[in-house]
Amino acid sequence: MNGQFSETLKGLKLKATPKRLAILRLLSQESTYVSPEEIWQRLRGRFGAIGLPTVYRNLEELAAGGVITKVIHPNRQLYYFLCSNRHHHHHFICVACRRVEDVDVCALNDLEREVDAKIGGRVLSHIVQVNGLCRSCAVAAAGSGEKQ
Repeated sequence: MNGQFSETLKGLKLKATPKRLAILRLLSQESTYVSPEEIWQRLRGRFGAIGLPTVYRNLEELAAGGVITKVIHPNRQLYYFLCSNRHHHHHFICVACRRVEDVDVCALNDLEREVDAKIGGRVLSHIVQVNGLCRSCAVAAAGSGEKQ
């Protein structure tokens, strides 16, 4: 796995530092999204000199390179997720259990036509994230009487 991450970093012209590799390894072992603070807490034991700003900087570099995905939670906190799917897609985010699922539907062509026709502009990029409750969390919320 380190070899794969090293090659990925090399392709982004980033050094394969022990801290970057540790962040990628940690994210690769998670099935849910994780906050920078959670990553920092877990790595502090291994790297006594790792600071929270270092974690944030590395996460931002990896997200900018498309290696990891930013998850913007409705609580306005930023989280990160390592998605192995390298094809264009979007994500469904369960705000209760932190599950992340791929959504292969994309309306980019429709959006581009709409922007062109109504605004006369050109789409350069887009971000689509669908927030909600996964089946298990929706059933649990319904069973507890919570409003959805």
